Amino acid sequence: MPNSPSDKPRRITVQRRGPLLVEGPVEVELEDGTTVASDRFRVALCTCRRSRRYPWCDTSHRDRG
Repeated sequence: MPNSPSDKPRRITVQRRGPLLVEGPVEVELEDGTTVASDRFRVALCTCRRSRRYPWCDTSHRDRG
């Protein structure tokens, strides 16, 4: 059952300049209501919206120093 006391909390790592690192697997609901999923053990979520693979980070934030 989701959110039961025995569920291990998700760890999200916040970086000053870069993506949010989330321990997976994850499902992300986008603004238009669509859902994208990843079964990787860790995913990088784009916070700058420059990624061509949004919501996944493709390191486009590095282009602008």
